[in-house]
Amino acid sequence: MTSSDAGPTVFARLAREHPDLSEIDRRIMRAFEELADGRPQTTDGALTVVNIAAEAGVGRASYYRSPVAAAIKEILAAPEVRRPEVDELRAEIARRRAAERDLRKEKATEIRELKDTVTVYANHIQALTLRNAELEEDARKLRAQVDEATRGAVRPLR
Repeated sequence: MTSSDAGPTVFARLAREHPDLSEIDRRIMRAFEELADGRPQTTDGALTVVNIAAEAGVGRASYYRSPVAAAIKEILAAPEVRRPEVDELRAEIARRRAAERDLRKEKATEIRELKDTVTVYANHIQALTLRNAELEEDARKLRAQVDEATRGAVRPLR
């Protein structure tokens, strides 16, 4: 049962119980039905007192003084009432924001891991560069020893 289905039943009972409903009361009922059906004219479409009063063109005080306010509260309190599309969109927005938060966390974790990997590789490169310098120095010393020992009789292949 949707709120637009429950509305006419509750509003019909309200009209029977209060035959002297004013034009303001009728505007409030129409505004509620338009919001419940997802057809807002001047608001964001949420089923709130502020939006109902704005759609009806009345103040919140007039809304609360109206017997329609109690009927609307009864309609919205029914567990089987389906809210308009706005509530579904808000839920979808909340779900997507949560998903975006999760993706941002995953991205941050991945970036941290990549930075750690770069640091490890940089340390390896630095250690290998030092080791290479040591080996080149050792090779230079060995060449010098070979030259001294053979007095130029042995030439390097390079």
